[in-house]
Amino acid sequence: MYIAMNRFRIVPGQESAFEEIWRQRESYLDTVPGFCSFHLLKGPEKEEFSLYATHTVWDSIDDFESWTHSEQFRKAHANARTQSQQTKSIYLGPPQFEGFESILAQSARNSG
Repeated sequence: MYIAMNRFRIVPGQESAFEEIWRQRESYLDTVPGFCSFHLLKGPEKEEFSLYATHTVWDSIDDFESWTHSEQFRKAHANARTQSQQTKSIYLGPPQFEGFESILAQSARNSG
């Protein structure tokens, strides 16, 4: 399993606008081999910014890397440059990418 995360620092008061961008976005992730799940996570709100992260789970790092070279990736990010000019006041800098390979995993037990 491989987890890809991007952290975003969002200008205070712009949280709703940022969340709406993600609600309206077509990701095409569900059409890509090896994709397991996506989450938009909201972290702590500080005086300077609100922290968000996107979190995608993949079967493998190879599946994630294939996604980044795919037509679906190009489609999902086609409007990113135009959109970033329109929404520049929302972000405090570019997202910070972090990738993690699973070393140990544990699942919840069924209680029934």
